[in-house]
Amino acid sequence: MIFVSATTFAQTQKRVKKPKNIILLIGDGTGLSQVSAAQYFKEGAVNYERFPVVGLIKTSSSSDLITDSAAGATAFANGVKTYNGAIGLDKDSLKVKNIVAFTSQKGMNTGIIATSSITHATPACFYAHSKSRNFHEEIASFLPNSEIDFFAGAGLQYFNKRKDGKNLLSDFQKNGFTIDTVALAEKKDKKIGFLLAEKSMPKMVEERGDFLPKATQLAINFLSKDNKNFFLMVEGSQIDWGGHDNDAAYLISELIDFDNTLGTAIDFAEENGETLVIVTADHETGGFTLASNGENYNEIVPSFSTKGHSATMVPVFAFGPGAELFGGIYENTQIFHKILSLLSE
Repeated sequence: MIFVSATTFAQTQKRVKKPKNIILLIGDGTGLSQVSAAQYFKEGAVNYERFPVVGLIKTSSSSDLITDSAAGATAFANGVKTYNGAIGLDKDSLKVKNIVAFTSQKGMNTGIIATSSITHATPACFYAHSKSRNFHEEIASFLPNSEIDFFAGAGLQYFNKRKDGKNLLSDFQKNGFTIDTVALAEKKDKKIGFLLAEKSMPKMVEERGDFLPKATQLAINFLSKDNKNFFLMVEGSQIDWGGHDNDAAYLISELIDFDNTLGTAIDFAEENGETLVIVTADHETGGFTLASNGENYNEIVPSFSTKGHSATMVPVFAFGPGAELFGGIYENTQIFHKILSLLSE
């Protein structure tokens, strides 16, 4: 199947306009019911509805029918199926080159944003290689020397309050980074990192505010300066956590925040005309559904069937040059390969 897909890409490339910029947004734990919740619980327009191309991905990992975020994000970032818990490694624990390295080699600026720790499973796969997602300090050690030009999230403690006594904030400085631990702000430095909380950003219901859309706009402005092309990954990390907690208010508030962030990305793409925006999820969390209140079909009661992940396919949304490649049903690893095909000469 992979070889057929590769051939299809080669045949399609000639007639597909290629993007100069790519924004990949990952709503961790977001299945179709989570997306649908925006229609019923968000006040105002739903940005998911602005995407003309929709597909579905199969999410199983190499070790389990139900993936975790590490294996799911490795599929996106590295293009391989791997075992649950692995960061940027294949199923044999061998390092695999990630999409940030590929895009950086092509002269593109690169960035990652998350509402979790920047060392958490999903963002980690875009710059690190580790046998376990739980090795936060090991994962953190990759970031100062990575090809990342911009990052924003939490996890300060894994850089300056480490068990090995190292202070990686000085390593950032040696490698041209300016690190801000106070607030998001425009900067003109060569590389920028924002570490705004010790472990994770606050929940939306705890008044996190507009961190995610604001960081996304800040990243777009920074990465596109001097007319540079860029790759940006943005994760709505805590949609997943609301699912694990079976907390509908938590989940829906995070989902709406993520949808607002989609608006930031697609607004830029519409104006720019050369940006591909892809939105998907690593897996669904919580077995979430929008159930009726008994026989009252005019009242929705958000419900859960598990505190873990589920095996359902998750949607992919695409807008901009190359979006047509992302329709259909395919393995999650094809997100990586489809992006790479659009970056080839």
